[in-house]
Amino acid sequence: ASSRDPVERMTLVAAFAVSAYGYCTARAGHKPFNPLLGETFECIREDKGFKYMSEQVSHHPPVSACHATGQNWAWWQDLRVKTKFWGKSMEFQPEGVVNLKLFLDGGNVEEHYTWNKITTCIHNLFSSGTDRWADLYGECQVKCKVNGETSLLCKLEFMKASGYWTSGKRHEVVGSVTKPGKGQVLRHLFGICTEALYCGQAPSARCIWRPGALPNDCELFYGFSRFAIELNEILESERPFLPKTDTRFRPDQRALEEGQISEAETLKLKLEQAQRERRLSMETNGQAHQP
Repeated sequence: ASSRDPVERMTLVAAFAVSAYGYCTARAGHKPFNPLLGETFECIREDKGFKYMSEQVSHHPPVSACHATGQNWAWWQDLRVKTKFWGKSMEFQPEGVVNLKLFLDGGNVEEHYTWNKITTCIHNLFSSGTDRWADLYGECQVKCKVNGETSLLCKLEFMKASGYWTSGKRHEVVGSVTKPGKGQVLRHLFGICTEALYCGQAPSARCIWRPGALPNDCELFYGFSRFAIELNEILESERPFLPKTDTRFRPDQRALEEGQISEAETLKLKLEQAQRERRLSMETNGQAHQP
């Protein structure tokens, strides 16, 4: 938001879109938690300059909605994931659009960026740990609109690494920034989304993003980054202000973090059964959940 160059802003937003996949290798071996309907998560980080709020707004189909704000920007998305099972692998196809607004020139100018998420496929589904790996593929289109008109476009192609007819390296991404209708390439982008993203032409290209180093023994902690590890902690100063729906109050998630695996599984089944009973009760009474 502080850059004065519109092409540079698009380049950095494209890097942000790619960064969502930076730790997919470390996390491929772990099954994610399913949020319960109405579950929320709030993260206010004055040290990092942002506020974030999310909520599970639908159970069938599962939909998560979230919103974040910082200095001169606002970001939000609502996301649904469709799955396809292929025997030994499973595809996750996100539906929905990611939104970002930059407030420029003291708020007099707004740039509205939108982009789609790409497909993730987990291979060797029934293997354990490091035998599982994630393939990423598809085209991510980042569009920038000013006053409703598309001013810049960035296409990012994530190369499929598996299959007979592909030659891409695992997690390879290539892209370009152009002006709509003119086709003139303003910036070239390339890299490995789990290693780094570069702008320009090799060998003189500059690195615009790379994922932070993972902590020691990260494989014991779900492949989380240092930032992600902090998210389940409840500070005593904030405990009285968090709603009861906050993720950090889930007893099964807390038990898993403390290494109580069987206890976590038992608690998880109880919570999911209670959710089914609430849903059945609401349907019987003709009620609908209000996010």
